[in-house]
Amino acid sequence: MSKNIIIYILIAALTTLTGISAQDGRTAYNFLNTTASSHAYGLGGTNISIVDDDIFLYEQNPALMGPEMDMQLGFNYMRYLGGSNYAGVRFGKEAGDHAAWAAGIQYFGYGEMKNTDVTGEILGTFKPSDIVFSGSYSHDFSSYVRGGITMKMIYSNYEQYSAFAIAADLGVNYYNPDKDLSLSAVAKNLGGQVKRFAEHYDRLPWDIQLGYSQSLNNGPFRLSVTAVNLTKWHLPYYDKENDNDPNSPLVLKDKFISNLFRHLIFALEYAPTSKFYLGIGYNHKTKTDMTTFSRNFLSGFSAAAGLRASKFRVGIAFAQPHIGGTTFMVNLSTNLYEFKR
Repeated sequence: MSKNIIIYILIAALTTLTGISAQDGRTAYNFLNTTASSHAYGLGGTNISIVDDDIFLYEQNPALMGPEMDMQLGFNYMRYLGGSNYAGVRFGKEAGDHAAWAAGIQYFGYGEMKNTDVTGEILGTFKPSDIVFSGSYSHDFSSYVRGGITMKMIYSNYEQYSAFAIAADLGVNYYNPDKDLSLSAVAKNLGGQVKRFAEHYDRLPWDIQLGYSQSLNNGPFRLSVTAVNLTKWHLPYYDKENDNDPNSPLVLKDKFISNLFRHLIFALEYAPTSKFYLGIGYNHKTKTDMTTFSRNFLSGFSAAAGLRASKFRVGIAFAQPHIGGTTFMVNLSTNLYEFKR
């Protein structure tokens, strides 16, 4: 009873913070939408329903974490757009036969930038960064259903400005091993700022997501569909009226089909064994967001691969949102029990 009361109070406080920070419509902390999982990144950037004993997947949905991740330690690194580099470490531990907890830290660095005054005179340089400290807990409600929560403490430092925020992810997962069917729902980034950058509150990118994953005829291929940005139906964008004409005027796209597909992420995996997988994802929103920039055929597509050998597990992912922006991610994890054998 006392645990439930604490959870209800926590959710109410985070919901209140979300409402306060949303009043002026500003959005900050969008780096929270960049996953630390190479598996999820290669499947379109978001996947909340893949069931695997991977320490990084719980970052997508805390309900994916369970006792099977006992004593798992992982490191991640990502070379992002421009001079940005992301890195982090995570550790998971079982908490009985039906629960687990985990802790992690994630660093987002954006390279070196020029510091100027109002006249444009260069005063020096600075390195903006964000750091996220997280703690997660999950518990089995039944043999098929698991729930989880992740608490995140977020610190941002941009030259002389700094801010602090608190956020939470709430997730639930249904998994039927006989059918290899997984269904998930997650409410992400509920919360708000505790310390502001300036005089106004910035809104966290909170979202509601749904996920579906299932193997095809219990074979090595697995299909996933993830619905994102469900707090807002209209996601309009501008596209060229004629793709072959560089001077073609832009046309607003806001019809039912375009909005529908900008909410959906599709992925297909090939996993013949538990020690190897290949995956490809397609994110239509990423592709259409690059319409007015240097988009190429690969925009919106991503790919991932994973291999488990000896005591270590390695995952890599690749994407090219536009011609000048190739991104690469690597995950390395191990189970510390393996070194006792």
